[in-house]
Amino acid sequence: MAVKTSLGELFKAAWYAVFAFVLPRKLWIRLIRRRFRELDQALKDDVTDSFLELLLGGMRVALVCFPGYARNLSGWHGTLVFRTTNGRVAASAMFKDGRMTVIEDEVADYQAMIVFKDGAALRAFLLSKDQDIFNSLLANDVSVRGNLNYVYKFGFLSKDLLFRLRLVF
Repeated sequence: MAVKTSLGELFKAAWYAVFAFVLPRKLWIRLIRRRFRELDQALKDDVTDSFLELLLGGMRVALVCFPGYARNLSGWHGTLVFRTTNGRVAASAMFKDGRMTVIEDEVADYQAMIVFKDGAALRAFLLSKDQDIFNSLLANDVSVRGNLNYVYKFGFLSKDLLFRLRLVF
């Protein structure tokens, strides 16, 4: 995997190296911890983005493998957008005529957009035993723009898929 480095990142690394000798040790440690927290958050967001795309791709495969699962979408059209407030994680799912299309970015025309506070809130919602959107709304982890019925339909599709795969009983 190739790592892309911008000129700004090189300058920042050089700045850290030069001032490592000048700054007091406590301040230097604080700067390093802050940088690692940023890196940790970026890695978590990347993992969450991959997980979301994997989940949506799994749902797409299930539509082909399980005819009963595909019947859940007959006559239902809609576009759902999933994103975090910082914009690092974004994906869209478009449902039409029993088919699903996954787009690795957010689309402008949607019926429901679910905006999660961060990647952890998105993972907590998708992996929770009871995907209660109201509890997430009350905890300020999630905000929804558009029709809540589409969010409930997606929750049903997720749970139905887990049931068919015998991951939930």
